Amino acid sequence: MGHHHDHHHGPTQFSELSWAFALGIGLNLVFTLLEFLFAYLYNSLALFSDAAHNLGDVASLLLAFSAHQLTKKLPTQLLTYGYKRASLLASFFNSLLLVAIAFGILYEVFERLQAPLNIDALSSVWIAGIGIIINSFSAWLFFRLGSEDVNIRGAFLHLLADALVSFGVVLSGLLIYYFKWLWIDPLISLLIAGVILFSSWSLLKESWVLLLDGVPRHIDYQQVKSKLKQMKGIACIHHLHIRAISSLENALTAHVALLEKDLSKWASVKEEIKHELFHMGIQHATLELELRSEACKENHCS
Repeated sequence: MGHHHDHHHGPTQFSELSWAFALGIGLNLVFTLLEFLFAYLYNSLALFSDAAHNLGDVASLLLAFSAHQLTKKLPTQLLTYGYKRASLLASFFNSLLLVAIAFGILYEVFERLQAPLNIDALSSVWIAGIGIIINSFSAWLFFRLGSEDVNIRGAFLHLLADALVSFGVVLSGLLIYYFKWLWIDPLISLLIAGVILFSSWSLLKESWVLLLDGVPRHIDYQQVKSKLKQMKGIACIHHLHIRAISSLENALTAHVALLEKDLSKWASVKEEIKHELFHMGIQHATLELELRSEACKENHCS
């Protein structure tokens, strides 16, 4: 029995994603520039930290959007796999940018601890409050699409985190206004830098592994191998490799030793294997089929 799967995204989803990116980037860019201006005018390090984080997210959205557009380009004679891995590069460079921003904030924190400055607390509060609204709305734009793309999910989580960070700035401003705790400003900034480092370091490690053709985080290598070995007609699996083609698509190559000697049945076995792999999150499979006797000669079958 044949199995057909549509592995492509429709034009409607691409159009909605493009609109979400355009609106999210536009809103966050305008707000970030205003936030930098007011952070300078009001001497608010927490506000500056939030603006720096938002700038990183604008870059993140731009990188994710560029990668999203590149995935639609057809392969060429030079780039025979197309541009799909651009999404992995975007993720890696985005994480590097965020780590740099976090260390920049930490440097400013220690500078401010040595020489605290007076802050226009209430102004910081209402500016960050606007940030909560903009970031929450931008996050909702991506959440409503329900995409399985890790880049899109990452954009959603990043924007949601921004809303929480802006809430931290609001809290800082209120505490300074009512209790005159000037030290709370660098402390909140320190926490913001910690949040950025925690989230970006995890993204950095994951994107680095994927760029080295490592197994995607959500796929269990041993589970895939065990599942395939349990399929009818398969003696063993060897030379099994799993890697990410893009942030949304994964590929597998393997040698499959079969019990069946009837060559006419091999095509159906291969189709069943690919069908099973698709439901395990692997959309592209290249399989080398062989008899068990051949595999045993090379000590691949137990």
